[in-house]
Amino acid sequence: MVVDWFAGREIATAMAVLVMSWPFGIAMGQVGHAWLAAAYGWRWPFIAAAIYCFIVAGLVLLAYRPPPAAATAPAAPSMRLTAREWTLTAIAALVWAAFNAGYVVYLSFAPRVLVAAGDSALHAASVISLASWVMIFSGTVCGQIADRTGRSDLILTFCLLAGIVSLLLLPQPGWAVPLSLVFGLLGMAPAGIMMALTGAAMAPDKRAFGMGVFLSVYFLGSAFAPGLAGRLYDRSHDAFVPIVFASALMALTVAAYFTFRFAQRRLR
Repeated sequence: MVVDWFAGREIATAMAVLVMSWPFGIAMGQVGHAWLAAAYGWRWPFIAAAIYCFIVAGLVLLAYRPPPAAATAPAAPSMRLTAREWTLTAIAALVWAAFNAGYVVYLSFAPRVLVAAGDSALHAASVISLASWVMIFSGTVCGQIADRTGRSDLILTFCLLAGIVSLLLLPQPGWAVPLSLVFGLLGMAPAGIMMALTGAAMAPDKRAFGMGVFLSVYFLGSAFAPGLAGRLYDRSHDAFVPIVFASALMALTVAAYFTFRFAQRRLR
């Protein structure tokens, strides 16, 4: 629905605003759900999440309207993706899967790295949550810069390389706060640029089905990462090993992104 409203306009900014709601929820959950579980039992974080879903579903039902272009020139929805659309959608999903898998592994194991260095569990979780808080704003700013300059490829490469460096330096004593901020401000900032790939991957009348394919491939692609990271931790007993794995996932994100650009040019 967001792509329908912003295709051909500031789509990277719009998609950034959309996807930044996810780290906002994660950051809020890191703070609030632990308190709910401690105060009222483990069921209450799930109840709170369900309440959020009901509220948002109601807001979409009451407030969403189709974009003006759709009202004046409606196109019949189609499920017939071309070979080019299947390929580009799958590659875009791989970009998004690798990126988010790296983020989830970071959230899961970065606090353990700080605890192993002598930090308390609560303070370590608070420090790591800084990345989620700041990326709420950095993602939107990054999308705006990309839309205004047209240098999405360069911006994404620079931001993800900064994110990789911040992950690899995480065990350095006393660097946890600035590294967490760098990861959120730069490493996670190009989320909107990646999601904007979906607008170029499929025709407008195929977006509903195409986004379903995109999200299915994304979930399948990212589902393995937490389990594999946990296995790496169990075998090594070193929380930094999963963080190295997260940095490899970020590098895969860069490679998959430029594979999309290559396929976009070649598959006409």
